[in-house]
Amino acid sequence: MSEVKKVATRAAYGNTLVQLGAERDDFVVLDADLAAATQTGMFKKAFPERFYNCGIAEQNMIGIAAGIAATGKKVFCSSFAMFAAGRAYEQVRNSIGYPHLNVIIGATHAGISVGEDGATHQCCEDIALMRTIPGMTIINPADETEAALAVRAAIDHDGPVYMRFGRLAVPVVFGDDYKFEIGKGVELKGGNDVTIVATGLMVNEALEAYELLKEEGISARIINIHTIKPLDKEIILKAAKETGAIVTAEEHSVVGGLGSAVSEVLSEEYPVPVLKLGVYDRFGYSGPAPKLLDEFGLRAVNIVEKAKKALELKK
Repeated sequence: MSEVKKVATRAAYGNTLVQLGAERDDFVVLDADLAAATQTGMFKKAFPERFYNCGIAEQNMIGIAAGIAATGKKVFCSSFAMFAAGRAYEQVRNSIGYPHLNVIIGATHAGISVGEDGATHQCCEDIALMRTIPGMTIINPADETEAALAVRAAIDHDGPVYMRFGRLAVPVVFGDDYKFEIGKGVELKGGNDVTIVATGLMVNEALEAYELLKEEGISARIINIHTIKPLDKEIILKAAKETGAIVTAEEHSVVGGLGSAVSEVLSEEYPVPVLKLGVYDRFGYSGPAPKLLDEFGLRAVNIVEKAKKALELKK
């Protein structure tokens, strides 16, 4: 059996920026002295006149991005998620969100899978922070294919976008025929017993969980939510009505992320059991990314456990 292709979503981000740079000249790229890590260095090499290194000053970078966007240019600005969403939160809110500017934040190194960089850099709160900003669109792609399509969709979107990319190379789930649309979830597997709603690298784990559950005679529906805000309420409500139980899976805090967004919709419109799988009120620590995912219970076997509990709750 051939090996599964693995690519970090941050690499897809960098490659797509270069492709877009050759196709159009209506945008610039900013970085906070992390171009090698965020992969915007590829754009810098290809289009040095359209790249600006703002130094280790994320708040200032956001201000510069806002100023450029106010002149009519599209702007991509990048740093680690911890700095782009955390350190620069006030500037993102007031300088980009409030005036609803066309700035795309390419936040890399999100989640526990940052690995050896440790707790200070393992940002599991960024989605929660960005969800509170009115008009902010949040995209968390699952693989290389989806990340590339998301970047292309983001540049034509009206308003601010927060895009979440990972450091770890992850399996390529989707083929060249995959369709991406901001705000639309995707049903990857049909099922009637329980629904697993996943985002980011947890989509691959959900697909593995599907096979494990199938072996036990449990029919699981798998939904990929790449756009956490605005959330595709229609696909969530349909799944809740048809399966009666939901499990959410994310490489993010269970507070304020995908699980919270799904729970908010269902508690108001169609209450069913919802069990959340994610990071539970704790900081990460330094270690190899795969081992940390095991340690924090962000694996297919953990999704299977949650799915079984959800089935019991709906009886």
